Amino acid sequence: MRKFNIRKVLDGLTAGSSSASQQQQPQQHPSGNREPEIQETLQSEHFQLCKTVRHGFPYQPSALAFDPVQKILAVGTQTGALRLFGRPGVECYCQHDSGAAVIQLQFLINEGALVSALADDTLHLWNLRQKRPAILHSLKFCRERVTFCHLPFQSKWLYVGTERGNIHIVNVESFTLSGYVIMWNKAIELSSKSHPGPVVHISDNPMDEGKLLIGFESGTVVLWDLKSKKADYRYTYDEAIHSVAWHHEGKQFICSHSDGTLTIWNVRSPAKPVQTITPHGKQLKDGKKPEPCKPILKVEFKTTRSGEPFIILSGGLSYDTVGRRPCLTVMHGKSTAVLEMDYSIVDFLTLCETPYPNDFQEPYAVVVLLEKDLVLIDLAQNGYPIFENPYPLSIHESPVTCCEYFADCPVDLIPALYSVGARQKRQGYSKKEWPINGGNWGLGAQSYPEIIITGHADGSVKFWDASAITLQVLYKLKTAKVFEKSRNKDDRPNTDIVDEDPYAIQIISWCPESRMLCIAGVSAHVIIYRFSKQEVITEVIPMLEVRLLYEINDVETPEGEQAPPLPTPVGGANPQPIPPQSHPSTSSSSSDGLRDNVPCLKVKNSPLKQSPGYQTELVIQLVWVGGEPPQQITSLAVNSSYGLVVFGNCNGIAMVDYLQKAVLLNLGTVELYGSNDPYRREPRSPRKSRQPSGAGLCDISEGSVIPEDRCKSPTSGSSSPHNSDDEQKMNNFIEKDVKDNSFSRSRSSSVTSIDKESREAISALHFCETFTRKADSAPSPCLWVGTTLGTVLVIALNLPPGGEQRLLQPVIVYHIEVKRGDLEIFAFLEATGCLLPPAYEAWREHNVPEEKDEKEKLKKRRPVSVSPSSSQEISENQYAVICSEKQAKVISLPTQNCAYKQNITETSFVLRGDIVTLSNSICLACFCANGHIMTFSLPSLRPLLDVYYLPLTNMRIARTFCFTNNGQALYLVSPTEIQRLTYSQETCENLQEMLGELFTPVETPEAPNRGFFKGLFGGGAQSLDREELFGESSSGKASRSLAQHIPGPGGIEGVKGAASGVVGELARARLALDERGQKLGDLEERTAAMLSSADSFSKHAHEMMLKYKDKKWYQF
Repeated sequence: MRKFNIRKVLDGLTAGSSSASQQQQPQQHPSGNREPEIQETLQSEHFQLCKTVRHGFPYQPSALAFDPVQKILAVGTQTGALRLFGRPGVECYCQHDSGAAVIQLQFLINEGALVSALADDTLHLWNLRQKRPAILHSLKFCRERVTFCHLPFQSKWLYVGTERGNIHIVNVESFTLSGYVIMWNKAIELSSKSHPGPVVHISDNPMDEGKLLIGFESGTVVLWDLKSKKADYRYTYDEAIHSVAWHHEGKQFICSHSDGTLTIWNVRSPAKPVQTITPHGKQLKDGKKPEPCKPILKVEFKTTRSGEPFIILSGGLSYDTVGRRPCLTVMHGKSTAVLEMDYSIVDFLTLCETPYPNDFQEPYAVVVLLEKDLVLIDLAQNGYPIFENPYPLSIHESPVTCCEYFADCPVDLIPALYSVGARQKRQGYSKKEWPINGGNWGLGAQSYPEIIITGHADGSVKFWDASAITLQVLYKLKTAKVFEKSRNKDDRPNTDIVDEDPYAIQIISWCPESRMLCIAGVSAHVIIYRFSKQEVITEVIPMLEVRLLYEINDVETPEGEQAPPLPTPVGGANPQPIPPQSHPSTSSSSSDGLRDNVPCLKVKNSPLKQSPGYQTELVIQLVWVGGEPPQQITSLAVNSSYGLVVFGNCNGIAMVDYLQKAVLLNLGTVELYGSNDPYRREPRSPRKSRQPSGAGLCDISEGSVIPEDRCKSPTSGSSSPHNSDDEQKMNNFIEKDVKDNSFSRSRSSSVTSIDKESREAISALHFCETFTRKADSAPSPCLWVGTTLGTVLVIALNLPPGGEQRLLQPVIVYHIEVKRGDLEIFAFLEATGCLLPPAYEAWREHNVPEEKDEKEKLKKRRPVSVSPSSSQEISENQYAVICSEKQAKVISLPTQNCAYKQNITETSFVLRGDIVTLSNSICLACFCANGHIMTFSLPSLRPLLDVYYLPLTNMRIARTFCFTNNGQALYLVSPTEIQRLTYSQETCENLQEMLGELFTPVETPEAPNRGFFKGLFGGGAQSLDREELFGESSSGKASRSLAQHIPGPGGIEGVKGAASGVVGELARARLALDERGQKLGDLEERTAAMLSSADSFSKHAHEMMLKYKDKKWYQF
């Protein structure tokens, strides 16, 4: 008897929810004739789960840094992430465990290290000399809040400013505090009666390292002499300071203020600024002070040998510029350029030729970190053009609404997409090469083509080359261009079923071999595209309108007189093709004035120029019926060999012949069953209101299916007769109660909601050549349909011969076989266990046929590389793989016996399942709502992998998670980033080689020449022995309660695992030296204590000797 595990019930969506079910071995169901044994090669050791790379723009960026020698850019985020960028193709993602926001980043220039300061008052030292950077040391401040950090070039002493106004000094080699502290009250002394506020700036004088410039928020600036430990000068201004920058000669500095002004100060003239500038202020007459402007958040002061200095600033616009976009201002001599940005400016840095602060800076570019973009401006060209960004940072250009991943595509596909996409590139970029070019590429061991397709809220579809863990955009398709755009809200026909983004993509179905593309949009529209390298002008866009309804016979239909658009043919009846319409029908009303027979979008009726690439073949739209809006499409499939596209929603299913532009099948979900409907359905009249929009941009496919939105069907009695004996037996091949079935979720419904009324939607569609009935002796073309109530329907297809006859003779849909089962995904295997790919139009040689993707809302098939199928003999059987939200089954065809069954999860449910190839074999991969990733062998459904990966924190992950061949998977980890992962042991082992290197040995440029006269009379850069000043011997030890040192995971163990070659040896040696240094330090302290003790003993002994020197022995 099975034990009842109460912990599972209580845990809900937790790690334990699926472990027990996984321990059960798959059940093999005995049948009359025993299934032949199939040799399975996949074992548990073939699987291992790990993250590979993260692509896209860093979500919620907060900090920026650049190494001018290594040419590496670092971006920190509000969630504690760290993204490093080198040359195109060299990227790296790291994460602080605390998840606290990164407030500042500082490179140890040309040292292969980076210091990060976080909002939780911790400092971390990252080692970048390994392919996966790791933290070497951390320092947690306990009594003070960190506000600003500064690390001088070629120095190991980091200045740390705090909220209290104090400055502490950290040795970055040992990550320990120096005893040297600059206290705020000593820095300002009597110059101010109140606290000066937090430290907002620290920098040393470029010409004298012994002078430290400290900026306090209140407006006070102090020039501190490190040697004499006192302030040389104090500069006060009555506006708050945001940033400070030096002139390279060290005689002047510039401050930016909260009233939109810049003040330039001479170092030796603290009384008042030499110059006050309000870059965007209106200059008033009579010498009055300009009107205040918005704060200038940052300013940089960069000099050139041959001309005027550059003053570059962000912010400072006047308050009356309402609606003005954020700006970066470049002031060069008498010219001022205002560069408008698309998003708010987070930070910017000027890239200069030299890393030395005391030399002419020679700025050549400005890197601007925006809220949702990274822009690089060329300062050397007139007009300041931007560089073309080579990183894949435009994933979120419009919010991603769906995602598909195809590995092992046809080899000619990426060049074909690249050639048509190259014509779409914008002009006007800088002619120079991208200047952030550090690091080296990894050795790409995997050479197979990979393509990612993203669908977006604005109706665009992007194709990305994802081969060898890189990402590059290939081609962008705008699906909205076939529709008329309303000029303003008043022009809108008010038929949208969503308030925003009516063109948003919900489902993508793509056949890589034939390059046929089909998309389903949120406004209940389907568009079929054909790939072409020639430009064409389409005079009339082919269009079909479909009335897809839900009918309960007890209710009187308002459109009773409406003739059905097409009766479903039974047997050999021929369908009448519907002539394509050039434009949508005009809105008509039923007898009670309700909106009727009108689509949600209006197709253009003017000629459409179609560029090379994907070109519109046919537009299909569902129409309003009796005031009821069309329901959003939940499943979609296209087959290039049959020339058919099929789609379904919670009202029914429709099949269209896109070659003849005719509707072949239009059935409500009830009519699929005919007289054998196993479910009790309550009659309900249609609601007369609009379907609510589920949806902001990012929730586009998260709206629940509305159970009350029942519609009427114009067809009646159109379903074909059924074989009741077969039907009775079919109920045995997948056992599941109707009550249990009601918990099957539609792919379009919210994960958290359970549709209590069990509104049935089409959840899976799959074209294949298989056995439709037990009596079949040979496989034939058919469509398998799965519904959310757990029904499998097999629709047989009678296809005319190819060539011209295919365009003239109708496709006949002649039989519907109903089977029971909670269906989510389908796949079919040959008798040998190889995957049986659907037929596709021959675009090239059939050497590597691949399973064409048959997609539903969240579970879509992938192309699978298999050997070409030999012609099926009558004696050979097939296997149907059926995966539901709770279990997977393998059915033997044509006998329809259940060969294998495996419970996937008991307390959770499967969000995504895919049949994929790995190591020349196939398996079923599943991602569950409780965060588990699981794989099962086929056909025996042996558990091979069960790893807790990540919990389902939002619908974005559920909507975009997908598996593909060769052990690859991905999901949208944030609105702007794609996370790729692998479940293949081989890929995990090769990953280290595939990753790029961030650190490359580069010579540090020579220091600037002081010149003869400066060397003779002084005036050059003054050096400072910081070791002598900040070391323990002169400054003492810092208070232990001030900060806590935490050794990082990137210590000796981390280096052993992550680093390789010379870099690893160097890092190990350095760590060993650190440890040895610490031990020597301890030994030195103990030796000093022993010496002191010996001195004391010697002194006492000497005193005793003097005391008793002259006494005789008898006097003691």
